[in-house]
Amino acid sequence: MSYSAFARYYDELTANVGYRERALYFDEIIRKFRRTKGDILLDLACGTGSISLEMARLGYDVIGVDISDEMLGAAIEKKFESGLDVQFLRQDMRKIDMFGTIDIALCVLDSINHLSGLDDVRQVFERAAFFSELGGLFIFDVNTLYKHRCILADNTFTYETENVYCVWENSLNRDNDSVRIGLEFFEKQDDGIYRRSSESFTETAFSEEDIELLLRETGFELVAKYGGDTFDPPAEDCQRIVYAARCIRNGQTNDKGE
Repeated sequence: MSYSAFARYYDELTANVGYRERALYFDEIIRKFRRTKGDILLDLACGTGSISLEMARLGYDVIGVDISDEMLGAAIEKKFESGLDVQFLRQDMRKIDMFGTIDIALCVLDSINHLSGLDDVRQVFERAAFFSELGGLFIFDVNTLYKHRCILADNTFTYETENVYCVWENSLNRDNDSVRIGLEFFEKQDDGIYRRSSESFTETAFSEEDIELLLRETGFELVAKYGGDTFDPPAEDCQRIVYAARCIRNGQTNDKGE
């Protein structure tokens, strides 16, 4: 999935995310469970690099990986504009290949939900564990079953900015709680004519039980689970859960997985 059309408008349509505030939130989680600063941080599915750059501003040595050339192109442009020393690599997060170990892995903004099933989630967790230092942290968020069933569902949303009008149409598969998302973009040209482009992808919701089982099976222990961007336990109507896990088995130092 290239997200070629989405990449052109991604930053404009997510301007309300509050990347600085989210980075500070993740930094607080990291400081809660680690004592050192200046760690090597891997930002999985980094997209246009907004979180990567904000974490670099907080003092982390950041590597961002994404499968989309278009997303990475935008990230690299922002890197040069910022002057920050962030390394961006084109990699599938299911098959990451680092030169050494990492201290922290992040995978946020519902990137896990973009995976097609639990086998893909397992691959991501396995690679994160393989390249993590023992005691390293893995922090990620996921959209919940509640959000897929009750918020995204079969609903349609519209977004309008100064430069683009977006129609977001959802179709819920109730057999596996996946949502097929179709995006139609209408971008106003200098001559007043609108250019139309399209993008589509699927997000899948995973149960808390499945996520926690995969963490255990791939060498992590769950240290915290929060509802949304809070430090409270997830509520029944929570739309996003943030997981923090610690690596207790490192593949690079113990090939037998014992």
